[in-house]
Amino acid sequence: MCNLSNNLIGLLNFLTFLLSIPVVATGVWLSKQADTECERWLERPIIVLGVFLLVVSLAGLLGACCRVSCLLWLYLFVMFLLILVVFAFTIFTFLVTNKGAGQVLQDRGYKEYRLDDYSNWLQKRVNNTHNWNRIRSCLQSGRLCSTFQTQFANDSAEQFFAENLSALQSGCCKPSNDCNFTYQGPSTWKKPEGHANYSNPDCNAWENDPNVLCYNCQSCKAGLLQNIKIDWKKVAVINIIFLVILVIVYSVGCCAFRNNTRERWKY
Repeated sequence: MCNLSNNLIGLLNFLTFLLSIPVVATGVWLSKQADTECERWLERPIIVLGVFLLVVSLAGLLGACCRVSCLLWLYLFVMFLLILVVFAFTIFTFLVTNKGAGQVLQDRGYKEYRLDDYSNWLQKRVNNTHNWNRIRSCLQSGRLCSTFQTQFANDSAEQFFAENLSALQSGCCKPSNDCNFTYQGPSTWKKPEGHANYSNPDCNAWENDPNVLCYNCQSCKAGLLQNIKIDWKKVAVINIIFLVILVIVYSVGCCAFRNNTRERWKY
C-alpha cells in the first residue's frame, strides 16, 4: 500500500483542488448577489471552506507528487486537527440535540413547540437579541408566513386544525393553542374582547400584522430549534462517514510521508 500511497494521495488532493474552485466561486458569486441577511450570512463560511480546501489540497498534492516532505507534514498536521474537530463537533451535536420534541395536541394535526424543551446552549443562541434579529430577518425575507398564508388560505377552521404544519409554520405563523384565539384565516386570528391574562407570553406577542405575526414568540424560536435539531442529526451521521474517510486518507498520507522520508535518506 505504501508504494502506491504517494500517487493515491496526489490523486485525492487533485480532485479536492478541483472541487475547491467551484466552492470559492459560489461564495464570491453569493457575495455579489446577496440581497438578504440569509445570503450575507451564508457566503462567508462557503468562501472560507473553499479557500481551506484549496490550500490544504495544494499542500497535499505538492507534498505527495513532488516529494516535498515539509508540505506533506503540514498536510498531515492539518488533517489530524480536522479529524479532532470533526470528532468533537459530532459528539457536541449529539449532546445539544438530545432534548426537545413537539407536543401533540388533541384534535390538532400539527404539533406545538416549547423553547424550554431544548438544550440550554441552543436556547442561549436564539435568546440573544442580535442573533434572533438576524434569524427573524432571514425568516421574513424567505417569505415563510406569506407562503403559509397562501397555502392554507381556503381552509376552514376544521381543515386548518387538521393540517400537518412544519415546526416553523406552527411556531411563527400562527398563535399558540393556549391563547384560544378565534380562527379567521391562517395568519388572521381574533383576540378575545377586553384584557386577558395569558399564561403563555406568546399570546401577547402575537399580531395579525404580516410583518409581526409570531416572529417574536418563544414558539417561533422553538420551531427553529426543532429544525436545527433534525438537520444536525443528519449532519452528525454524515460526519461519522466523513470521519471514517478522513482516517483512511490520513493513514495513506502517513505512508506517503514515510516514503518521502525513506527516499530522502537514500540520498
